Amino acid sequence: METYTDVLLVTANVGSLFDNVDEIQSEWLQELYKTVHTYKPRFIALHFQEVGGKDYMVNMGHAEKFFCIESSEEMKDFDRVCIYVDNQFQTEDSFTALGSIYFIHKTLKNIYQYDFNVKDFKAVSGKNKYVGSLNGVTTVEKEKFPKNFWPDFKWSRKGFMRTRWIIHNQGVDLVNVHLFHDASNLIACNASPSIYSANRKNALRYVINRISDRSYTPLPFFLFGDFNFRLDTLSLVQHLSTSADVQTVKKDSNNEVEKIICEEKDNDHQVLLQIEEKIFAYLHQAVFREDNGKALLQYDKEVTAFHDVIREEEIKFPPSYPYSEEYTKPTQYMNTRCPAWCDRILMSHTAEAFIHNSDDDDDEKSVVYNTMGPNVCMGDHKPVFLFFALKANQH
Repeated sequence: METYTDVLLVTANVGSLFDNVDEIQSEWLQELYKTVHTYKPRFIALHFQEVGGKDYMVNMGHAEKFFCIESSEEMKDFDRVCIYVDNQFQTEDSFTALGSIYFIHKTLKNIYQYDFNVKDFKAVSGKNKYVGSLNGVTTVEKEKFPKNFWPDFKWSRKGFMRTRWIIHNQGVDLVNVHLFHDASNLIACNASPSIYSANRKNALRYVINRISDRSYTPLPFFLFGDFNFRLDTLSLVQHLSTSADVQTVKKDSNNEVEKIICEEKDNDHQVLLQIEEKIFAYLHQAVFREDNGKALLQYDKEVTAFHDVIREEEIKFPPSYPYSEEYTKPTQYMNTRCPAWCDRILMSHTAEAFIHNSDDDDDEKSVVYNTMGPNVCMGDHKPVFLFFALKANQH
């Protein structure tokens, strides 16, 4: 008889959660617990990015409070927990602000975690909590992207963190990733693909090469985090402004583009779209939500360069970023960036093969790829989750 283990993977950029901790945290956690209650997984992996928020020197103290999830009443049936939080912002050369938490249900017996030092798997027991730089912690691999990757851009808290598991004889790597964002909407409009997209491509290829090299036996993997994938901005803007008059406003001092304004040709020249460095204001914002933004998926191109090694479930949810951080506007996007599917769960071809996608009527064994808290303020990123039944390896 085949054995399946119900697995829940969640990725969440929690930066704005720490910047508005009292307003958002309670509802955020309730949405997490609701998801756990609905799907009843036996193994949960939570990958967080931007722990401590943008003002991490001030807010990192809230991290301890937030990562007490493991002692909550809702998670009491998970008797083994592994927590890794990189909060050591003083060590700039290695600080990533990544956090990963893994929950193992009391009914799940056959589970082991890899020790990268001794190169062997060990049974998981009790609660294992590592908060700090994570240097010397042998069950996690963490790396910040090297400074010389992109000398033209500010060095930031971007990198990846890997743990390795055996769940019912099936080996798997779980990798928490945070890639580079679009610093300027105007620069993103300059070329297709943008310079930022090219940077992300280099970084993701670097991560895939690192986890696939021969330092350790390559295993099926799930990469989930904030990839910061953006829509192909130049192509999208051209599409949105086909029936508009486009004006480019330049600074007097250096002739640099300051804003792009697209006005409707009739309708009293109403401003259809305005783009500045940190403004992307589109009049008909509903297009990003209608039919879950399906019409815009054609501009979501960044993952296609990796189809040789990466798979993804079909996206049937609206762009996960940038949602309003106002408590009363949980479904509205901010006019700061073009909405995009930044938060993703990607997998190797070998991992896709053991996700049990049943054709029968057993809903419990179906694959679900969706956002968490669609109608609740979760911060500027909606967490994204993947639920599936992991097919046990018979060998």
